[in-house]
Amino acid sequence: MALIALITDTHWGVRNDSPEFHDYFDKFFSTIFFPYLEAHNIKTIVHLGDMVDRRKYISFQTASRLWKDFTSKVLNYDFHLILGNHDITFKNTNTLNAAVELYRHANFKVYENATEVTLHGEKFLFIPWINSENREATNVLISSTIAEVVFGHLELAGFEMYKGITNIHGDDPSIFRKFFMVCSGHFHRRSSADNIHYLGSPCEFTWADFDDPKGFHVYDTETRELTFIPNPYTMFHKVFYDDLNKSQDEVLNVDFKELNGSYIKLIITNKTNPYWFDLFLSKLEKAEVSNIQIVEDHHNIHVVEDAAIVSEVESTIDIFKKHISTTTYDAAHKLALEKCIVSLYNEAISME
Repeated sequence: MALIALITDTHWGVRNDSPEFHDYFDKFFSTIFFPYLEAHNIKTIVHLGDMVDRRKYISFQTASRLWKDFTSKVLNYDFHLILGNHDITFKNTNTLNAAVELYRHANFKVYENATEVTLHGEKFLFIPWINSENREATNVLISSTIAEVVFGHLELAGFEMYKGITNIHGDDPSIFRKFFMVCSGHFHRRSSADNIHYLGSPCEFTWADFDDPKGFHVYDTETRELTFIPNPYTMFHKVFYDDLNKSQDEVLNVDFKELNGSYIKLIITNKTNPYWFDLFLSKLEKAEVSNIQIVEDHHNIHVVEDAAIVSEVESTIDIFKKHISTTTYDAAHKLALEKCIVSLYNEAISME
């Protein structure tokens, strides 16, 4: 039996090279990812794309943390990197990419084109980001390969990009129906349909990731089972304030230590004592959280379940879609406009 660690969409440099997110990534990799690999004698890692966040450049700060917290450590493994769309500079070629330019002399493999790769006696098809330059050769290899498992960075229609946001563009999943299993990066939400599995990002990046399990996967070459290893750490939290029919001690007896460095939505369900609220907010701020959004007039203010509170990204995207649907453009132009708007919005929230 041999185990292969699969991870994807790490996006180093996200949120404008946020130090808090660098620390968050390091916490996951240093206490969860690498210790798990060591404990289970896993020697092979396959990264399914989007190692870095920005396509055009990388800051010294992010390059330093990427090396310190991840790249220097994976050199101790048989490490394979399948390029994603964020790793490449130009949209029509994978040739100029962050991995090669940063680690040209490093001892790990970078895949710019679809390639058959044998790991632990099993043949896999690795498919990096498909563009106009490599599409024809990729399609030929998809049809001709005898590999039964695909690892790639694919844009397939019908899968959720984020919770509640389904991608309607990209390739038809049916081109992969010949394979036993397809594992892909690109969409940050974990989801599966038939033989295709989007593995999702290992960490949270925006509020769109709130309450959406993150982590990495392990593939067993003997049983062909895919096991999810969750990331127990979260970056985004909802804190509820309610002082109705409560004492001051009941309101203020909360511990915010675990929220250090986090992004917070403080949702006010009942505020009858402004002074107590100020004390509550002050205590939250002293926990050194990264950001606090106060929600006072929420349309689901009486709903306790987090899942019932409409997220920021869902409502914004829905507004875009509804407006586009009312335009006089034909269906093809509406589809193109929606794709452009969603792409721009996703890029914008990653830079908050």
